Amino acid sequence: MKKLFGILLFILSVLLTVPAWSADMAPDRLVDETVKDVMNIIQKDEELKNGNKEKMLDLIENKILPHFNFTRMTQLAMGQHWAAAAPEQQKKLVDEFRTLLVRTYSNALHTYHDEIIKVNPVKNLENKTETTVRSIVIQGKGKEPVPIDYSMEKKQDGWKVYDVTVAGVSLVTNYRGTFNSQVRKGGVDGLIKSLTDKNKSLEGKK
Repeated sequence: MKKLFGILLFILSVLLTVPAWSADMAPDRLVDETVKDVMNIIQKDEELKNGNKEKMLDLIENKILPHFNFTRMTQLAMGQHWAAAAPEQQKKLVDEFRTLLVRTYSNALHTYHDEIIKVNPVKNLENKTETTVRSIVIQGKGKEPVPIDYSMEKKQDGWKVYDVTVAGVSLVTNYRGTFNSQVRKGGVDGLIKSLTDKNKSLEGKK
């Protein structure tokens, strides 16, 4: 599952290579054009293919973060406990959760070289401010295709991702059980400490 979430991060990590008018793009077209850019980058960048961790982290840090709504992701992962957190705790949670996702899945990104990704058109978008962009990853070598759904919302500066579902498993839901358990044990501060410690551990893995 970690590798599957990794590919979605890499797909979204090149969104800034799409022209500036991408803020006005329909969400399905944005994802589709991004996929094409991803394939080109994978084929041309030997350092990324060979697992250059620093370059991968730099790529994610500079290009993926503007296209995710990490505040909403964290709020959904926290569930009912979000309201119990003070504003400064909420900010810390968002920062630590974002760091956790980037560091956890960055190692998986360089393993994707030849996959074919097909993005399904979004129908009846009209004036909706939320939608789901559905795609299929064709892995080849006899492996089953993997569906990846992007839950997106329209903001003033374009469409943002606030959850991703891989093969029926929601990234946000995947973390919710752990977060709730840690809050019950040690409160919001306990969860923050757990995330901080985990990120320090991941940072140390070169």
